[in-house]
Amino acid sequence: MSEFMSHYLVPAAIVAVAVVLLLGLVNMLRGGSPNRSQQLMRLRVLLQFAAIIVIMVTIWAMGR
Repeated sequence: MSEFMSHYLVPAAIVAVAVVLLLGLVNMLRGGSPNRSQQLMRLRVLLQFAAIIVIMVTIWAMGR
């Protein structure tokens, strides 16, 4: 289980955060909607929280 998490879930969580971050940057650089930027920022924070949880559970599972 910890192998699956460390090889698939952790990278997927990190990539999801990076994609939303890049979408937010592109939106900002193009002068997009401020509401869209706000939504992307909220989604990024939520994904960062999820990524931290996944990473911590993976570390815990590897130590068992």
